[in-house]
Amino acid sequence: MTYELYYWPEIQGRGEFIRLALEQAGADYVDVARGEGEDLPGLMHFMKDKSVPEPPFAPPYLKAGDLLIGQTANILLFLGGRHGLAPAEEGGRLWTHQLDLTVADFLVEAHDTHHPIGSGLYYEDQKPEAQRRAADFLAHRVPKFLGYFERVLARNPAGTGLLVGKDVTTADLSMFQMIAGLRYAFPKAMARIEPQHPGLVALHDRVAALPRIKAYLASPRRIPFNQDGIFRRYPELDP
Repeated sequence: MTYELYYWPEIQGRGEFIRLALEQAGADYVDVARGEGEDLPGLMHFMKDKSVPEPPFAPPYLKAGDLLIGQTANILLFLGGRHGLAPAEEGGRLWTHQLDLTVADFLVEAHDTHHPIGSGLYYEDQKPEAQRRAADFLAHRVPKFLGYFERVLARNPAGTGLLVGKDVTTADLSMFQMIAGLRYAFPKAMARIEPQHPGLVALHDRVAALPRIKAYLASPRRIPFNQDGIFRRYPELDP
């Protein structure tokens, strides 16, 4: 099967968590809006077409045969089960899904550091509020989330340095992306925070070294971080 990924072509955003899973799975896919599927429907087609009975709310969404799957963590649940990126047993799959959902919560808070009032407003329209939000995020929320995931690593009964079981899962890929994004957006803060979470730093490096992920990161398919994505670098937010 060739998957069709529908997401914005200029940013990593939420779609990047899905791209990483597809790349690690070695799956055939087209990133439709980036011009790889010129004969396929446009990005908004399945959201607006009244003949679609179960339309997605917003990108990203994945077309897999007759299935149309929305929401990042939901897509990862689907791909994890199909491509060995989650444990085979139900409990392990749900635990992996739970971790991906927690990463999704973390991601929203990272986004809200630069858009704390409203997504429809420019950053420049909410800079004082963004500075207050970012300061609280870095002082309290980042350590809380990273501390939680560090404990999950330590408590994995398999003792593998991975979040779940003995093999790489979507949760490991998602945590890699979070750390990479936080390093881009808040390099000074992360330099202070990371030494307290050596397991996560090692996990990030381990994922980056996976042959398929390493090749992907070095390829044009990996969109660079930029000021239009979820992770944005504003020096005033990272004093």
